[in-house]
Amino acid sequence: MLTLVLLFACVPKKDFDALSAELAAEKAAHTTDSESWSKEKSSMEATLAEERAKLEEARTAETHRRLALEAAKKELAEAEGKWSSEKAELVSDRSKLKASVAEMESALTQAAERRAKAEARVAEFRDLLLRFKKLIDAGQLRVKIVDGRMVVELATDILFASGKAELSDQGKTAIAGVGAVLASLSDRSFQVEGHTDNVPIQTDRFPSNWELASARAIVVVKTLTAAGVKSTQVSAASFADTHPVADNATPEGKKSNRRIEIVVVPDLSQLPGFDELKRVGG
Repeated sequence: MLTLVLLFACVPKKDFDALSAELAAEKAAHTTDSESWSKEKSSMEATLAEERAKLEEARTAETHRRLALEAAKKELAEAEGKWSSEKAELVSDRSKLKASVAEMESALTQAAERRAKAEARVAEFRDLLLRFKKLIDAGQLRVKIVDGRMVVELATDILFASGKAELSDQGKTAIAGVGAVLASLSDRSFQVEGHTDNVPIQTDRFPSNWELASARAIVVVKTLTAAGVKSTQVSAASFADTHPVADNATPEGKKSNRRIEIVVVPDLSQLPGFDELKRVGG
């Protein structure tokens, strides 16, 4: 500083002024440059701050997008899981529905078969009534259904004398007429059942009603075979007084219980479950 002072002390005033002006100009220029740099620095800092804010905003937005993407993926996975579960349930329901439809179709088929068989039995019964119409109208017999079986019933009072097992002439005619009808039913079997009232019998030939009912049933069987019924189609059975159809306390009841029943033996092969029973029985 002292040097500058001494230097300026030796410099003429004109030169000094010029030098001072030049120094002042340089100082002013320096000040201007400094201010310009400060402004540029401030501008750069502002730009940097703005870029940093944009970057932070971008990072925040990216974070939001990433979280949204993860949420969407999770939701998609849940939806796929739910869809898979619903699909499996739907497949299961569809299988159950198919099984249910199959069961219904099978049940309908079986119902149709049972209905067809029932209609066939009704038609057979009507046919039997038609075949026996003449004998029914003559009062010699009646046709009925007992325990699901078709039964031709004849009162023994017109067939046999009391305590006897020989057919009367009227009885022979009646049984011969029945035999002619039964002989036309070559695909069926018949069981002749003897029934009595509860009045006991005890003779050398008939120690009880069992023997009396049995002897009467056998006589009817022989008469039927003589009328054309094959011996392989017919059998005899005795029920004595064990199957009354009326009260034995009255004469009318006793008369109703003294009877011969010719049962049309059901075809077991037409009954439900016959095939299964056949397999079980070997």
